[in-house]
Amino acid sequence: MADKEEALEVEGTVTQALANTRFRVQLDTGAEVMAHVAGRMRKNFIRIVPGDKVRVELSPYDLTRGRITYRER
Repeated sequence: MADKEEALEVEGTVTQALANTRFRVQLDTGAEVMAHVAGRMRKNFIRIVPGDKVRVELSPYDLTRGRITYRER
């Protein structure tokens, strides 16, 4: 059986807050992706505002979409 593809984890900065807890994130590599908040962060009421440094997991299938998994202090 094939192993599950792993998500790529990268750092970035939130540039814009959009509807439905989606954000536009500028990655440290220079690319810009659309990301949503992970369920664990939503459950613990972690707020994200433009300018925050975040850790994003990118989908191996679509590198323009991701999930925000951690907000830096």
